[in-house]
Amino acid sequence: MMNNILVTGSRGQLGSDLVVALQRRYGTTHVMESGRSPRSEESKLFPYKVLDVTDGRRLEKIVKRHQIDTIYHLAGLLSAKGEREPDRCWDININGLKNVLEVAKSERLKVFYPSSIAVFGAHTPKLDTPQMTVTDPSTMYGITKVTGELLCQYYAQRFGVDVRSLRLPGIISYNAPPGGGTTDFAVEIFYAALQQRTYTCFLRPETRLPMMYAADAVRAILELMEADLSAIKVRTSYNVAAVSFSVAELVAEIQKHLPEFACEYKPDFRQAIADSWVCTVDDSKARADWGWHHTYDLSAIVSDMLAKLESLKREQGARKRAEGAEEAEGAEGESTTNSTPHTPYPISDRTTHYAPLIPDSRLPTPKIW
Repeated sequence: MMNNILVTGSRGQLGSDLVVALQRRYGTTHVMESGRSPRSEESKLFPYKVLDVTDGRRLEKIVKRHQIDTIYHLAGLLSAKGEREPDRCWDININGLKNVLEVAKSERLKVFYPSSIAVFGAHTPKLDTPQMTVTDPSTMYGITKVTGELLCQYYAQRFGVDVRSLRLPGIISYNAPPGGGTTDFAVEIFYAALQQRTYTCFLRPETRLPMMYAADAVRAILELMEADLSAIKVRTSYNVAAVSFSVAELVAEIQKHLPEFACEYKPDFRQAIADSWVCTVDDSKARADWGWHHTYDLSAIVSDMLAKLESLKREQGARKRAEGAEEAEGAEGESTTNSTPHTPYPISDRTTHYAPLIPDSRLPTPKIW
């Protein structure tokens, strides 16, 4: 039977990469995106529904009407935004998840839920954080993630819902702009390095956090969801790890490619959030249960990010020049100078650019939309 998939929060930092991989694997027409905003011109090419996950009735209606059998539930408020709007963070992150689990219970759906290293807190071991450990977060985002893990375990054990989860580290992606998280420095820094050759970081240089390239994160999600049911032993959330580096180490790696790049440090409220998290994570349980392994180290991440963003910048420039030439031809007697302002974040247009995300020979060749 062909999967019919719903992705909530599909245009976020993780969703932007995951949707591409799901479309390649299951076909574009079998992957429905959803978000709180009406569809853009671009999204008219893809199945899309306006959905606020706190609206359980609309969620159930979409699931039934489109015969959804799997939900990748990515909608949520991240750590920094969650501290600014704690009530909204709780509403979206907890009530939204509960709505997903309720419809999964009634319709016998499979669910993916992204947890986070934000579940860890002051009494959690900072190095090689084990699978079973103290989870005492100090942020509303972290509190919602711990609660979410326990909800997932409850629905799995009490109602037999096949819900699977990963405690994701910070995600580094070139396909979407930062989304309001404490680990956003590791994405923002690449745009700043390429455009201004300088970056002001909101964390101290020695701050070390677990991180993962989006390609590895997407592959981890797909492999978890495709693993045999008998292999899934953890029903809260699996630790997964890839690399751990400090801000200063990331800066030094970028400077190998861009020697003139400089970074200043002005820690803000996000420093306290980062300080409450762990430095390295033990993911041996995920590696033993369903064969998880990472591919990208820090050097590979930096090389690929810079190359991809440079490519996207060139593509964007070529499109603007072409558009400017067309406008000039149609504007009789007007100047031919293209005065289109520079866009600060050269994000890929999904209708024209898809770089391979997953080094997997089983995946079909992506369509060119």
